[in-house]
Amino acid sequence: MRILDSRRLTGPGLVLDRPGVVLDLELEPARRAEASATWRAAVEQLLAAVGWGSQRIRTREFGAGLSLAFTAPPDALYAAVELNECAWAATEAALAGGRGPEPEAAVEGLRQMIAAERNPALLAMRAAAAAHGVTFLHGEDLVSVGAGRGVRVWPERELPTPDAVPWHEVHDIPTALVTGSNGKTTVVRLLAAMAAATGRVSGLTSTDAVRVGGRTVDEGDYSGPNGARLLLRQSDLEVAILETARGGLLRRGLAVGRADVAVVTNVADDHLGEFGVETLEALAETKLLVARAIGPDGRVVVNADDPVLAAAARDVRAPLAWFSFAPARPALRSGPAAATLEGGAVTLREGAAQETIAEASAIPLALGGAARHNLANALAALVAARPLGISAAAARETLLRFGRDPSDNPGRANLIELGGVRLLIDYAHNPHGMRALAGATAAIPAGRRLVLLGQAGDRGDQAIRDLARAAMAVRPDQVIVKEMDRYLRGRAPGEVPGILLDEFRRQGLPADRVRIGGPELEAVRQALGWARPGDLLILALHQDRGPVMELLDRLRRNGWTAGEPVEQDGRPG
Repeated sequence: MRILDSRRLTGPGLVLDRPGVVLDLELEPARRAEASATWRAAVEQLLAAVGWGSQRIRTREFGAGLSLAFTAPPDALYAAVELNECAWAATEAALAGGRGPEPEAAVEGLRQMIAAERNPALLAMRAAAAAHGVTFLHGEDLVSVGAGRGVRVWPERELPTPDAVPWHEVHDIPTALVTGSNGKTTVVRLLAAMAAATGRVSGLTSTDAVRVGGRTVDEGDYSGPNGARLLLRQSDLEVAILETARGGLLRRGLAVGRADVAVVTNVADDHLGEFGVETLEALAETKLLVARAIGPDGRVVVNADDPVLAAAARDVRAPLAWFSFAPARPALRSGPAAATLEGGAVTLREGAAQETIAEASAIPLALGGAARHNLANALAALVAARPLGISAAAARETLLRFGRDPSDNPGRANLIELGGVRLLIDYAHNPHGMRALAGATAAIPAGRRLVLLGQAGDRGDQAIRDLARAAMAVRPDQVIVKEMDRYLRGRAPGEVPGILLDEFRRQGLPADRVRIGGPELEAVRQALGWARPGDLLILALHQDRGPVMELLDRLRRNGWTAGEPVEQDGRPG
């Protein structure tokens, strides 16, 4: 019986439909009913004592344990976390037959925390934003209402009264939320390019950066709530595309309360076991939290070919739109829009009208139709375009050019020729993504094939082995396992590469055809050193893509040819 996590929820999540706190416990099933009842009594007593008696209390069981949650005022969530932990300390003591902390001392301390944290002006502004039907954001010591060109931002302790705000100037902008296990970043980039093709300033958040128009606001993983806030507070922004990752949804809840369209690309066996999400069904429920931001005039775009996701979407109240490779799928005839592949052509239905958008073989992103996962991403973006004010013509123009230049979608299915070899650079980071990548490479001619891959340390041993098995679909002549030294996440150096190496050997790959390389950049050098003209190198890059691309550029400028040594500075030996 131990605490797995204790956190604030600043938006709707799996357990609560509004701000609050949640505490995840590892707890055997036989003790859950008693623990839940004892905790509820303790938390009700504390909530009443601090004047929060009207809050909602919820519990949720998962495979390894129990989540204990309650709603709380948005301006006192740190105090609410402390209250929840006090209630659990009392519960744990009671279950052990002892005495917990003195209630009077705990209550007095909580009251002091609440008094120091509370911000009535913040609550007043939050209520006013809701009354005016515009976005309200609170974080990074800032409060904002509206978004993009309609945003107003203040320090959270220097808020004006709501009647001093020029509400006629405050407004939202077209906004999309994009989530899923794979394909999020590609769909985000594609939608942002489509929006830019309409002449507006579009911006995006992703695992790489926050970007607005042609400028980078900041680099890093901004696929969570802080990225959403950073982007929506950019005053030159006219269309926002937000990558919305599972981690942020589970840690903090849904970042924004309103959007015009949400996309869920797929669900795959990745990150299961974290924050009480242990099954694909629970993961689908998590991803579909984005639907709560969509009103009756918007749409939630769902992959009809993903059976778990499609089943979970039946509970979504917002209008559902679909994409699929199967034109006869019944779901495609329902909802406001659908996109599919018919006779090798991408088609889009909007209401009763249907039109052919482009031949799949003409879409650069899809590598001539071989990269079916990117065709699926293109279908998803097409269905999401209309609520953002993107015409079919602008969407078509974007699809027919996007991906010709690797900078359009860096690190995702980038096919590069260098020194007589081909390099396919991708972000494939789980078995689902690796299988998709293997399918895309099947149509690429090659004398020999090399796979370079690695995995972060927060995956379980079985998930790591599954990645190796998925990579075997490439039929590699050589495998280099990299060390993701910035993603050890509790593992010892060499531990994850060792598991991958062992699994490749279990799958029958001879010892001389699989080896452990160094960190990502060094492993790429080793792959290039192995290559000969006519080979295909499949490089799954995660942490050093920038330095790797710099290395490749230097080699190209210096006239490197496969078979020559690769020096540290990129010069051929």
